[in-house]
Amino acid sequence: MKPTEPLAERLRPATLNEFSGQQHLLSKDKPLYEAIQSGQLHSLILWGPPGVGKTTLARIIAQQAEANFIALSAVLAGVKDIRSVVGEAKKNRAQFQQNTILFVDEVHRFNKSQQDAFLPHVETGVFTFIGATTENPSFSLNNALLSRARVYTLKSLEENDLRSILDNALTNEKNGLAGQFSIENEAVDLLINAADKDARRLLNFIELSAQMASTSKQNLISIVIVEEVIREGVRRFDNHGEDFYNQISAMHKSVRGSDPDASLYWLKRMLDGGCDPLYVARRIVRMASEDIGNADPRGLQIALNAWETQEKLGSPEGELALAQAVIYLACAAKSNAVYNAYNAVDIIIKQTGSLDVPYHLRNAPTKLMKEEGYHKGYRYAHNEPNAFAAGETYLPEALVKSTFYEPVERGLEIKIGEKLKHLRQLNKQAKKTNPR
Repeated sequence: MKPTEPLAERLRPATLNEFSGQQHLLSKDKPLYEAIQSGQLHSLILWGPPGVGKTTLARIIAQQAEANFIALSAVLAGVKDIRSVVGEAKKNRAQFQQNTILFVDEVHRFNKSQQDAFLPHVETGVFTFIGATTENPSFSLNNALLSRARVYTLKSLEENDLRSILDNALTNEKNGLAGQFSIENEAVDLLINAADKDARRLLNFIELSAQMASTSKQNLISIVIVEEVIREGVRRFDNHGEDFYNQISAMHKSVRGSDPDASLYWLKRMLDGGCDPLYVARRIVRMASEDIGNADPRGLQIALNAWETQEKLGSPEGELALAQAVIYLACAAKSNAVYNAYNAVDIIIKQTGSLDVPYHLRNAPTKLMKEEGYHKGYRYAHNEPNAFAAGETYLPEALVKSTFYEPVERGLEIKIGEKLKHLRQLNKQAKKTNPR
């Protein structure tokens, strides 16, 4: 290794014994461990968050199998690059009887045609395919490719894994910083926390801290230095990745589950990670209608107020308003009756098509319309007792017995439910007395 190479590259593990984490896959007797140790290659996809060792593991697999290793980035590579790999793999097999492993980083960025381009060569064994992705393969990869490659899920690194990596960085005599720096205990804790379970991030922070200490002619990596290095660091949050949707889902479910603490935690996680606050505001409005609804109509207004505050004032005032809204919604009475009713109507419309508007509900601004029976028999509700035309129907004839909105017995919907029950009883009595 060249000393000018980044610390993360210099300390990249070369064997399974040096590899940290993923014991659920790499313990003895586990299928992947046994396959690597035996050198028996099969196409696979390594799915996991950044900095857990996907690229490193692919390199170890190739080394253990004594295979030619070719790496492509799906961000930069195209069909032409795949053809070049095919040519090199065939040449290696013919001249050196050596297998080839094609490693594609960020494979989820390959479009369908690019995935299809190397699929036949996977099937015929021209090369063994290893893909690395931070995205759920079931959403981002073709079914044909998934059926030919086994998916292994890599987990975020644990604290003890990160401490081991940090210790190796400071004590490794060949490629690390052995004998050059000591480090304060508080600085260790801060580095591990700031790394956010990402080994590459941790090693980059250590390297930057060491450089800053060296520039200051110190051999101690202090907490002051580490604080300066990580000042611009943020939590892991990809606006287009799975973490993005997982955290939004967690906040929504926490609100629905009436847990204000968890709701606030996930809100802050997203904001801390760089999520657009206005996007969060829109999602909070959705929660107010979907999960609180008419059980507490104030929830929607509070959510809209928070959105407007964020829009007009920005950070930090707007973010505090979002927090207020999330906590209110989490504590509010819950009802999905509006959400269910809306979906039920959507289904019935798809099933029944364009049913005609009943004649008595149609306006009749012209003589012809009146002659055709438009508006005939309509009862103006305000002229009826209690402003309710008992027995009147407003749905298309085929749906007059349908009920979509069923209030729950929580919050304001208790009162709404009682009123609707009373009105339905009046309708029933009126239809018995004056059947249409």
